[in-house]
Amino acid sequence: MRSKQNIGIIGLAVMGKNLALNIADHGYTVSVFNRSAKRTEEFLAKCVSTALKGYFTLEEFVQSLELPRKIILMVKAGNAVDATIRQLKPYLTEGDVIIDGGNSYFEQTINRSKELEAEGFHYFGVGISGGEEGARTGPAIMPGGDEKAYELIQPILTNISARAEGEPCCHYIGRDGAGHFVKMVHNGIEYADMQLICEAYLILKNMLNMSPPDLHAVFKEWNQGELNSYLISITSDIFTKKDLDSDNYLVDMILDVAGQKGTGKWTSQAALDLGVSIPTITGAVFERYLSSAKDLRMAASQLYGGSIKSEQKTTDFAESVRKALYASKICAYAQGFSLMLEASKHYGWNLNLSNIAKTFRGGCIIRAQFLNKIAEAYQTEPELANLLMNNYFKTSIQQYEQAWRNVVSTAITSGIPVPAFSSAISYFDSFRTHTLPMNLLQAQRDYFGTHTYKRIDKEGTYHTQW
Repeated sequence: MRSKQNIGIIGLAVMGKNLALNIADHGYTVSVFNRSAKRTEEFLAKCVSTALKGYFTLEEFVQSLELPRKIILMVKAGNAVDATIRQLKPYLTEGDVIIDGGNSYFEQTINRSKELEAEGFHYFGVGISGGEEGARTGPAIMPGGDEKAYELIQPILTNISARAEGEPCCHYIGRDGAGHFVKMVHNGIEYADMQLICEAYLILKNMLNMSPPDLHAVFKEWNQGELNSYLISITSDIFTKKDLDSDNYLVDMILDVAGQKGTGKWTSQAALDLGVSIPTITGAVFERYLSSAKDLRMAASQLYGGSIKSEQKTTDFAESVRKALYASKICAYAQGFSLMLEASKHYGWNLNLSNIAKTFRGGCIIRAQFLNKIAEAYQTEPELANLLMNNYFKTSIQQYEQAWRNVVSTAITSGIPVPAFSSAISYFDSFRTHTLPMNLLQAQRDYFGTHTYKRIDKEGTYHTQW
């Protein structure tokens, strides 16, 4: 009798097929299925591993798996997930596990979890970060679902994940939508991180007249210190690539219009729903929107004239930009982790923010050296309200604050757009300001809408006939 396979994967696009190969490499047998039979045939034709077997009907695919069945969905988020689940259910047995490894919206994951668990199945929303390379060699993995059922999939997920300092970049996150929420916030932080790096590039290019080789050297040096990260590393590499169709560097030939897949927008929407301030993340999303209005920006450039007034600085200014980038990065991560903390309370997820920071250290796009410091901060104080209240980050901000202000003010007076840098420092200033002007705002609200206000000298709620 033919032995059953350990796990199954539905969806053989880039992520699905690489994840299947990764799982097989770690000693597990894998069944694969794709809605398009041609894609399954092409995958099997290139695959030399005997651990992988392809199937061309869902029924055969499901029957090939050992009980309780473990099935990973690597299909497009949204309706495709629901359709696949509907098609699967007639062939499943109580106790089987469905794992959604795509970028599903966390509230949809919460709803699917409730429905499927009521029918006797286990449902996991699992964030998987690292792109094609991560899926193949080891991603960061963020599983959310029934903690008791997690033992059914934990060995596989842990074994295939990335490693950072010897630890797997896979930790149980929380029930129902917790895993997908954390992956969503990861992507929101990624938006901010990338935008900050792009603004640093624009400042160096205009204020120091740096060429791509110059920028390569600067970012390579930055990657040796506290800014050490995957994004800084690949940015350094990008500046070395020559264009095959011209004598220019490729980065200078790429149209300045940024794409996105929606997870940054979802992060901002969740922050609005939960009442958490994440201006640097949201500003990064808005800047991608604005970049898409290329024709309008070109027209505005003609209407107002060149926006950037080059003010040449000495090479020492590059160190100030590095400091400004690091301080802004602290604020962006502080915003993301504050959002996760609030979501943990709101949804009852009991998120371990230290473990989440450890998960982000390898395999994922925002992997960076300073995540160790974030992990340490939340390990010492699990309910830390904001990273800016941690002594390590307080010291960094205080040491770099003047350079940060100089860079932002210089960029603004020179007409260089720095929405992420400026929102980060404004966030910091608002955060540490004892008295904000919201007393006037409340007076205005009471004046036109009888919304009432509180007083600083006594308890109660008040209204004035203005």
